[in-house]
Amino acid sequence: MINISKYEFNSKEQFDTKFEALSDVKFDKAELGHIVLVPSVLDEDGEEVSPEVISEGWHVDMIWHDLEDHPYGWKRYNVNLSSEGSHGFKGLNYLEHKFDE
Repeated sequence: MINISKYEFNSKEQFDTKFEALSDVKFDKAELGHIVLVPSVLDEDGEEVSPEVISEGWHVDMIWHDLEDHPYGWKRYNVNLSSEGSHGFKGLNYLEHKFDE
C-alpha cells in the first residue's frame, strides 16, 4: 500500500527537522521548495506586467509505503489538493493515492 501526501512547511529547516526525526518508515520524497503559486504575466512584447507569486512555505511531496496515516506530527502540514498540483510521481495519481482526510 502507498499513499501520496503534499506538505507545506514553514521553512526548509522545519522540514529538515521533521525529516530527520523519521524512523522505521519507508518513503520516497520530492523536495519542491518554494513553488510558483501564480505565474508572471507578460504583455505582447514580452515585458512583465505582473510578477510571479512564490509560496512562502517549503513544499515537499512524499510517497509513504505501508502507512495508514501521516507520520506523527506531519498531518498538520498536509495540503489537501483537489488536483495533481505542481508535481507528480510518474505513473501514480495523487488523487487516487492520497490519505483519506
